This record gives sequence, structure tokens and C-alpha cells, in this order.
Amino acid sequence: MARYTDAVCKLCRREGKKLFLKGDRCYTNKCSIERRSYAPGQHGQSRKKSSEYGLQLRAKQQARRFYGIQEGQFHKYFLMAERRSGVTGDNLLQICESRLDNVVYLLGWASSRTEGRQLVNHGHFLVNGEKVDIPSYLLKAGDVVSIKKKSLDSEKFKALLESSSRPVPQWLELDKENATGKIVNLPTRDQIETPVEEHLIVEFYSK
Repeated sequence: MARYTDAVCKLCRREGKKLFLKGDRCYTNKCSIERRSYAPGQHGQSRKKSSEYGLQLRAKQQARRFYGIQEGQFHKYFLMAERRSGVTGDNLLQICESRLDNVVYLLGWASSRTEGRQLVNHGHFLVNGEKVDIPSYLLKAGDVVSIKKKSLDSEKFKALLESSSRPVPQWLELDKENATGKIVNLPTRDQIETPVEEHLIVEFYSK
């Protein structure tokens, strides 16, 4: 599968907003958006009028980049969302939110979704007591995610757990003492804080 290997700060500048791809750096004045809030490239500072299609495309790209999902998989999630009952846009965000790498990030066990994906790949987490090393693994209501005991003893996780101060979403339940997190329910739209205009994404794929 293709991976984006260029500087991720360029993605934030291209979208004109913080995508929080660099962890703690995004909360400081070192963030590229703070210093250069225009798009990268020779024509980054030129003013461009966006078409309806352009707005829809940008909404889709922003969502993909927030969650770190490649185009093929994102389209697959859209088709899954269409087949589910309810609002397609809400279903799409719910699927993205329920990915294991995203939940690890939301529980404060990674400084960014990118780091969360890497830690899952390295096999540091259990789901319902079983090792899962697939970042795109979709969690269900009632699932329990935990950090492997061996990983808890590492300096990396000790530092992560000590420095974590982000509030945990209502649809997750964090037990700091035992380093476990439970999926209370799959998130509703008002429980998802990712600034995405999902109706534009639905319009983009529905053409």
C-alpha cells in the first residue's frame, strides 16, 4: 500500500488547518500553520476561488488526513457507511473513529494518530485479551483495549502515560490504574470532535 513519506506539516498547510499530525508540536508555536498559514509550493500564497467540487474534494482530503487513511480504504469505509442504517456521513465518521489506532490516540496512549498506528503495528496492545497489530481494526461497543504488561514496563509508555492530559471522549471509558480502555458505545455525531464537513464527502462520492 502506498504511504505518504513527505513532511506531514505540508498536509496541514495544504488544508489550511491543524490536522494534529505531529503530536505535541502542533500545540506549540513551532507548528507550521503558526508560521506559514498558506499552502506549500510556488503558488501557495495566491488566492484561488474554490468550486463546489473543490470544496467537496478538500473536505474528503481533510478527513482522510486527519485519520491517516489511504484513498482506497477511505472509499471502502464510505461504501460500508452507505450500507448501514442511519445517516451516511455520520456512519462514515463513526467507522473512522472506531479504528484501533484512533482509539489508542484518544485514550492518550499515543501523542498522535500516526504514533498510535506505529505502536499498534509493533504489537503493544490487546483487544479483549488478544494481541491485535492491525491499526485499521474496527472496534465494537463493549470491546476492551489494554496495553501489554511488557510494554507498560518500557520507558516509552511510562513517559506517555505520565504526560497524557487530553480529555477522553464520552464514548470511551479509561481506567488509568489498569491501563485499559472500554468502548462504551460507538460515537454519535455530537461525540465526535474532528472538524469534518461530512455532508460534502457524501456529495463527493455520490456524483
